[in-house]
Amino acid sequence: MAAATRIISLNLGSQSIELAEFHARPHDGLTLSGYHFREVLVDPTGEGMQRTQIVAALREMLDELQIKSGNVNYAIAEQSVFARFVKLPAVGEEKIERIISFEAQQNVPFPIDEVVWDYQLVGGGAQEQIQVVLVAIKADLLDEINGAVEETGLRTSIVDVATMALYNAFRYNYSVLTGCSLLIDIGARTTNLLFIEPGKIFSRSIPIGGGSITSAIAKEFNEPFTAAEFRKKRDGFVSLGGACPEPTDVDVARVSKIIRGTMTRLHAELMRSISHYRVQQCGNSPERVFLSGGTASTPYLREFFHEKLQLPIEVFNPLRNVAVADSAPVDEIARSAHLLGEPVGLALRAARDCPMELNLRPANVVRRQELEKRRLFFIMAAACFILALLGWGAYYLRAAHVIRYCTDQLQQKIDIMRAAEAQLDKLRKQTNSLDTIATPLVAVINDRSFWPEILDDLNVRLPKEDIWITELVPTSGGKPIGMDEKRIAQITPSPTPAGPIAAAKSARVDSTGPVIDGIFVHGLYLFSPKQQEVVVDYFRNLVGSRFFSIDPNNQARVIRPTTPNSTEWAFPYELHLDFRKPTQMP
Repeated sequence: MAAATRIISLNLGSQSIELAEFHARPHDGLTLSGYHFREVLVDPTGEGMQRTQIVAALREMLDELQIKSGNVNYAIAEQSVFARFVKLPAVGEEKIERIISFEAQQNVPFPIDEVVWDYQLVGGGAQEQIQVVLVAIKADLLDEINGAVEETGLRTSIVDVATMALYNAFRYNYSVLTGCSLLIDIGARTTNLLFIEPGKIFSRSIPIGGGSITSAIAKEFNEPFTAAEFRKKRDGFVSLGGACPEPTDVDVARVSKIIRGTMTRLHAELMRSISHYRVQQCGNSPERVFLSGGTASTPYLREFFHEKLQLPIEVFNPLRNVAVADSAPVDEIARSAHLLGEPVGLALRAARDCPMELNLRPANVVRRQELEKRRLFFIMAAACFILALLGWGAYYLRAAHVIRYCTDQLQQKIDIMRAAEAQLDKLRKQTNSLDTIATPLVAVINDRSFWPEILDDLNVRLPKEDIWITELVPTSGGKPIGMDEKRIAQITPSPTPAGPIAAAKSARVDSTGPVIDGIFVHGLYLFSPKQQEVVVDYFRNLVGSRFFSIDPNNQARVIRPTTPNSTEWAFPYELHLDFRKPTQMP
């Protein structure tokens, strides 16, 4: 089979959709270049995903992979398909097709004209029985599914069954294995068992899956199906049982026991299926077990099956012989490796010959493909090539003309904008010159309102009762100014250590000339129960002022201590307040 340049694989599960893009490598190899997975939560008691849900999710994934159209190989979930494994006697090739047609009418539980069916011969030889894999699906259901796929712009090429795609992926990646291998694909609604031996295959579907766990959790916690699914993914693992300690979280322990109970039921069905395979199909006991499907990633699931089956257990790796492109989402692919069996098996159908090549194409797809094969490919290709040359020639001639015209138009606009830029530069220089003249005038205007704002701020923050201001004295460098030496000696407070702020202001005074950097506030407060606390309240009010630089943790630097007594009706107080921004001395 000729390998395609690009291969699009689509797996339509019961509650999930997988879309993958592959490219064929030399020597019939595959390279995974894109992959997206969408989960569509549907209650298991319902009818499954609706057509609108499939179309919406598929269009979103196609946009993310930047796929507009193309041929697609897609797989249908096992529970939507009727499968039978029939053994035929060794007969001539001319009789096989008639016998299979008869067996199909006998085994398919629907009128044969209402289904789409196909078959595959497995094993057999000159003296051996021939095993026939017979699959069928209702035609109206297939048309509904195919309509949803092709509504997104894709064109159906191959319609496969999920378990058979898994079988092809397994044979491609584990071709050297001998003996019987059991592949357990735990999906949302069902668990599909795939017994694989050289020259033999058998599958069986068990109605227990991830949805069964979610439904049990929803019933146990009395919550919606969606919330139970979230709880399962967040807290779920298979309880180890026995002497292993339980989780400290009671809800997590309940979830783990529910999962273990469901897996125990699945194990019982699994053992019955193994017995059926050995007795009815004359198969061998499994020598190893592989886990696949969405539930295969549940913690401790491998340990559970190893304890029950006493066989080697590993997670099926469908990318064992498949390369992954650098542009592919490696992190998402690593998390979803156990889900990629069906997409890989579908891609193999377009890249090489496969041991299982079932194709359940709808009638309209068959007609379309037959018509396409009858077209005159070479004539159409030549006509398209000539038209393409003419079209590209006309396109480039027109493009060259448009580019020249647009260049001329842009050059005219550029010339106009350059003239405007020169005018703006001239205005910018004039503005800078005017700013130099206006800055000192603006500063003088602002200083005119400085002292009224200071007085208003002192008055606003003054407590309402038992205190008032009697005198304000400006200071420069920490010393009063504008009065005689005697008065200065009376009001100058005891020296206090100069902090970083005072040192910085002193440096500013020395560098810019005399400035007023603070004020002394003198006043009285009445004899009252609060006593000096009224001054402290005033100090706290002043901490939030935008004019004064006050350290709220250094009260002693601002308030000059006084000692009230019971013989006077009012007591003096004094505050030393530093300006945040000193003002020039007039």
